[in-house]
Amino acid sequence: MVEDSVVKRAKELREQLNQYSYEYYVKDAPSVEDFVYDSLYQELVDIENRHPELVTEDSPTQRVGGRVLEGFEKVVHNVPLYSLNDVFNKEDITAFDQRVQKALGHQVSYTCELKIDGLSVSLRYEDGKLVQGATRGDGSVGEDITENLKTVRSIPLKLKNSVTLEARGECYMPKKSFMRLNQNREEEGQDIFANPRNAAAGSLRQLDTKITAKRNLSTFLYSVADTNSLSSSSQYEALQELEDLGFQTNQERKLCRSIDEVWDYIEDFQEKRGDLPYEIDGVVIKVNDFDQQETLGYTVKAPRWAIAYKFPPEEAQTVIRDIQWPVGRTGVLTPTAIMDPVKVAGTTVSRASLHNDDYIQEKDIRINDKVVIYKAGDIIPEVAHVIFEERDKDSEPYQAPETCPVCGSKVVHLDEEVALRCINPKCPAQIKEGLNHFVSRNAMNIEGLGPRILDQMYENRLVKDVADLYYLEKEDLLGLEKIKDKSANNILNAIAESKGRSADRLIFGLGVWHVGAKAAKILLEHFKTVRALQKASKEEINSLYTLGETIADSVVTYFSKKEMDELLTKLEKAGVNFEYLGKTSSELAEVTSVFKDKTVVLTGKLNQYTRSEAKKQIENLGGKVTESVSKNTDIVVAGEDAGSKLTKAQDLNVTVWQEDQMVEALENSST
Repeated sequence: MVEDSVVKRAKELREQLNQYSYEYYVKDAPSVEDFVYDSLYQELVDIENRHPELVTEDSPTQRVGGRVLEGFEKVVHNVPLYSLNDVFNKEDITAFDQRVQKALGHQVSYTCELKIDGLSVSLRYEDGKLVQGATRGDGSVGEDITENLKTVRSIPLKLKNSVTLEARGECYMPKKSFMRLNQNREEEGQDIFANPRNAAAGSLRQLDTKITAKRNLSTFLYSVADTNSLSSSSQYEALQELEDLGFQTNQERKLCRSIDEVWDYIEDFQEKRGDLPYEIDGVVIKVNDFDQQETLGYTVKAPRWAIAYKFPPEEAQTVIRDIQWPVGRTGVLTPTAIMDPVKVAGTTVSRASLHNDDYIQEKDIRINDKVVIYKAGDIIPEVAHVIFEERDKDSEPYQAPETCPVCGSKVVHLDEEVALRCINPKCPAQIKEGLNHFVSRNAMNIEGLGPRILDQMYENRLVKDVADLYYLEKEDLLGLEKIKDKSANNILNAIAESKGRSADRLIFGLGVWHVGAKAAKILLEHFKTVRALQKASKEEINSLYTLGETIADSVVTYFSKKEMDELLTKLEKAGVNFEYLGKTSSELAEVTSVFKDKTVVLTGKLNQYTRSEAKKQIENLGGKVTESVSKNTDIVVAGEDAGSKLTKAQDLNVTVWQEDQMVEALENSST
């Protein structure tokens, strides 16, 4: 039996966290700092791990995803999700108003709402609890995507009142999330999404709910299937009632007393649309009063009491003068159109990403083509289409480069990737970004080497690849701007210290495609040494748990290059460790320590351990040592003369230990 106090505490935490989440994701007005939410969330996770029977459907821990679905069941909508008739000019708006007035015999008020460019969804609640979420489908039959919708944090799992209703709205991807998602996909050689709407639709139809959870989707609710389920008598009041129940509604709505006010609203947001954090493609105009809506009724396909005004596309014409292929850190060549400058959506643009060669061939884009461009998500310049009738008769199809435009190495087209890659680890275009990645905290963690110093090293030809860092001498550093004797010694000491890092950090630092820190650890835990991994077959790598064909193919291709073998030899001769030094997963599972799964920051001077010794012991006990204090930090160990990190820890209410407490915890830990 679970103690009553534990049951009560779990209930308190659920209610408190759901309220904080509502304030943050729906009201955009958080009442507590992130670390307060995080600490309470972890407390609830701990309780539910100990007592799984206390997990409820409305627990915030149920939003993280994790289920892999077999498919989507069909859902019949008892009340159809009607489409809206589109209009495109003021004359159409006026004609709609005249039809409404003729049918009702008097002037009416209209509620104007922004037309969010996302995916229509229906949410069914029974006694205040979410029981089903579905897509619109064809309006009569949709698909059950309940588990995916549960990962969207603006959708309440439990309403503030125990009502039964079916709410309807739009699920969308914010512009920032869209840009970040496409950037990541492009770096990984995957197809990019054409616009936020496609991205949202693709995210909601993922069979792996964890993927949906990572996509940072949001919603605006705008109606219910049956207005009798609300106490409101009008659309404008209903939106406030939905908000009071816990739904997120769009705050840009307006009650208009005349059709002239409606047109003013349309013109206002046609100007503002680029400044919004989400994409809109028009304005929805609804007769406000529910009784009047009922009187007006429906046609076969659409309500007579509502229309959708569609914004004209913000497009412009220009000429493509060149196509350049810049090379990123991972070796991906991303074609970029160089165009005659033209103003579109409020800004002048002269470059547009063409994403990959498949994109160029599909649209048949050529040099000197006249094209129509627009801004995807009102942010990213894109080529909509070529104006073929104005193409020169002697125009020839565009041919993608066969070699890297920077280093001349043959580019490859890996299986299941749309991107072209330069896989030469010595390619100058990749070296600068590669150096920054190599010295970063999660890789070789070489303190004191930031982008400014690394840029100087590269420009002064002190480093041509990451291995050159280990052959630097003090005189080399003293020749750099703002580097004095002490800082030169500190940098050399940090470089020397990094030689002893576990080999999984080295593999991650080298930037092997698709291999993040976690995958690098899995690989080295299994193969033990870098040289053994270098000899591994695709089948051996693919057989490892959680790793698949994409990673296996990347690793084998990467290590097969002669340049890669030369780089490894150079690192090996410099004394860089090639062996896995961390504990295995089974060993970590047996660790009993307060440091396990904790994030720790060491600050100030330690007397009983060096900083690196303490870090190594904590990591061997399942902890993670980072350099900066944040809301995610669990423990700050403060040595002598601890400074700003200690102050920040105190401001964030992070647990602070003295060195003696750390020593005692290390000695009492068992492995």
